[in-house]
Parts: sequence; C-alpha cells; structure tokens
Amino acid sequence: MSPRPVTLFTGQWADLPLAVLAGKAAAWGYDGLELACWGDHFDVARATEEDGYARGQRQVLEAHGLSLHAISNHLVGQAVCDPIDERHRLILPDRVWGDGALEGVRGRAAEEMRRTAHAAAAAGVSVVNGFTGSPIWGDAYPFPPHPAGYVEAGFREFADRWNPILDAFDEVAVRFALEVHPTEIAFDIPSAARALESLGEREAFGFNYDPSHLGYQGVDYIRFLLEFPDRIFHAHMKDVWWSDTPTRAGVFGGHLEFGHADRGWDFRSIGHGRIRFGDVMRALNRIAYAGPLSVEWEDSGMDREHGAREACARIRALDFPAAAAAFDDAFSER
Repeated sequence: MSPRPVTLFTGQWADLPLAVLAGKAAAWGYDGLELACWGDHFDVARATEEDGYARGQRQVLEAHGLSLHAISNHLVGQAVCDPIDERHRLILPDRVWGDGALEGVRGRAAEEMRRTAHAAAAAGVSVVNGFTGSPIWGDAYPFPPHPAGYVEAGFREFADRWNPILDAFDEVAVRFALEVHPTEIAFDIPSAARALESLGEREAFGFNYDPSHLGYQGVDYIRFLLEFPDRIFHAHMKDVWWSDTPTRAGVFGGHLEFGHADRGWDFRSIGHGRIRFGDVMRALNRIAYAGPLSVEWEDSGMDREHGAREACARIRALDFPAAAAAFDDAFSER
C-alpha cells in the first residue's frame, strides 16, 4: 500500500457504469475511487431520498476491494456564482436547470450543493470536491477598467452565496474543497487567500489541490501547498505541459481545443508534462497531508486506459513517507 491511497476521479469516465469502472480501476492497481456526482456514479438526489442508495454505491466499490474517500460535484457548484448561459444547460441536471432563469438556476444549484453535503455524510465521506463558479472571472483581464470596489463586491457575492451552503456542510461535519482553477473564484495564490478571507476563514472551506491548473499559469504550485497547509483537504494528480518558447496560442489558448498542435499548454498524463511530482510529494509530506492522491486523467493524445494504468503506477512509485528523523542523526549515536 502506498503511504497515501491512490484513487481515480471518475469524472472523465462517466460514460462507463460504476461497476464496470470499479473492476477496471482495481485491475489497474488503484486503492479507491473519487465518485463524480454525474453519470451513474453518485446521484445526490437518490443519496438523500433513498435509504441504502449511498451505502450501495460504496458496496459496488468494496466488491472490488476499493475504498471511497470523497465525492465531487463540480458541475452543479459551477452554477452557484456564475453568470448563467446555455453552456450551463449542457452540464446541469434538469432539476437544477429548470427554466434557465439566472437566479432560479443559482438558487437551485445552491440547494443541490447543500444536499450534496448530506449525501456525502450518507456515503460516509467527509470531503466534497467541486467548483464555486465566479461572478467576476470574466473580468480577470481588467478592461474596461474595473470601477472602485468591483472586485471586492465579487468576493462579497461569493461569500453571500456560499456561506449558507457551508452552513449545511457544518451541520454534517463535511468539508468543501474548491478545486483552484481558472473560471473559479480562486485560481491562484492571491485569489485563494482572498476567498478564504471573504468567508471569515471558516473551517468548512478549503482546497482540492491540483498542480496542473497552476503550473501553466506560472503560479508556484509548491508554494501553494506551503501557504495553505491546513486547507488542503484533497489532492488531484494531473500533469500539464507548457512551452518555454513562443507559440501561436499562449496562456489564453486561442480558442483552440485541447490537443490542438498550436496550443501553448495542454494537460498530460502523469510523467508526460512538466509538474515536478517529486517536489509535490515532499511538500505534501511537509504539511502532513495524509489524504488520497486522486488521479484526474486528462490527455488528448493518449489512450485513457493505458494512461490510467500508467498514472497509477507512476504516482505509487513517486509517493514516499516522510522521514522519521534527520538523516544525520545517526552520527550522534555513538
């Protein structure tokens, strides 16, 4: 067993029935799954309305020797703070989309996230990963210039919408881990600190760490761990490549699809990008993170089953326990 459990996030595998994916993941060497709240992997409504549903989903994993450490509801969380448009209709359950009216969608998304906390508790997990959305991400490049107080108002709106959700998380002793990510209220170190401050540093809110969303931006993804040592509730393992030389499309991507040859950065399977995972493991040891290392597999140029198997083996080989003592302590034993 690895010092930390190696799990697979099922979000990119929602086309497969959970029982099929669980069998594959066990054969690839994973210790557990992180269940996405879409496909047939984990249904929030059923988990809160049907006795035995959440336990049954766990039993599907347990039948293959797999554990469950977290569930993830990125898609619904995105709609809590976002300006709503037709893109959201593609990712939201019909019960959340409703008639598509802005505040109705946001309100139903918030209620679904409150239910997600109770669904997680029913499944016996203490962390929900996800997105928050953002009322101000579209203004990350400040032109026309922001009027005075504009960004501050955006963070206040985020807090006003998420504090009642986090109250529900507190009720059942479950924590919410925002995946720090472009399009979210927190996408780098300063915005993550500001998000925490806007919520009054409440304990129910922290981060799902994913270095791939930081590295290509030029954000110090090791420093992120060291700046928020008690807020790393979960960790995604995903690699990313970026170019050191100018390309036709830079950080903003040129509206090119992932995998396009002209992109200046692209997600890669672990070991095929530029993230220094050995340094990531040392930093996780330094902050005493003992949670799962959850592979979020995304690579447009690789067969996903090959990639998932290889990624599991790579992470298991890279992970190591922290030292119990300084290496030179032995010299004093005389």
